[in-house]
Amino acid sequence: MTEPKRDWRKIKYYPVSVEKLQQASMREAAYLIAPVNIGEDYEYFDEVKHLLDIPEPPKSLEELQQELDDKFEELWVRTKLKFDVSQQTAEYHYSKKFEKINKNFEYMKQWGHLLYITLVPDGQTFTNGAYLISTGNGNASWGTEFNLNPSKNSVGYYYVKPDVKFHMTKPPNIIVRFFMKNLLNFEWRNKV
Repeated sequence: MTEPKRDWRKIKYYPVSVEKLQQASMREAAYLIAPVNIGEDYEYFDEVKHLLDIPEPPKSLEELQQELDDKFEELWVRTKLKFDVSQQTAEYHYSKKFEKINKNFEYMKQWGHLLYITLVPDGQTFTNGAYLISTGNGNASWGTEFNLNPSKNSVGYYYVKPDVKFHMTKPPNIIVRFFMKNLLNFEWRNKV
């Protein structure tokens, strides 16, 4: 059932007592002030303006364009700064790495042997990363090998050029080997 509409002419209005309003809690004052609309001609409008919901005028295209340009400029400056920091970090790590390499070669010149690298005869491989290979004729060359999952139970491995090996404990069937070879260029090698 709907309530009948009230006639606004029959509603009684009462003035607000400033003294009572000063004594009231904020909760009571909020209920009192919420339905009030204040016009710009109100004598204390400037004092209560910060409490009103005044819609902002729509921005012009020039203002929107300027805001967008400012955001792009700020983004450009931040990105440029990040690239500069990244470059300085890379240069720092590069110089530290080559200082270490030069230090190792100075050590080798002074003492006649390498500090961290072991000499491995040709044909043998280590799983610890870099090593020096003797070619048998007095020359030496650098080599690297990367073994994934090496174990005593390995029956073979997938070989990826230049020197990556994926060891497997079960040999793959012919279909898997065919697709690994043709699609990924992984060559299967049985362990001898």
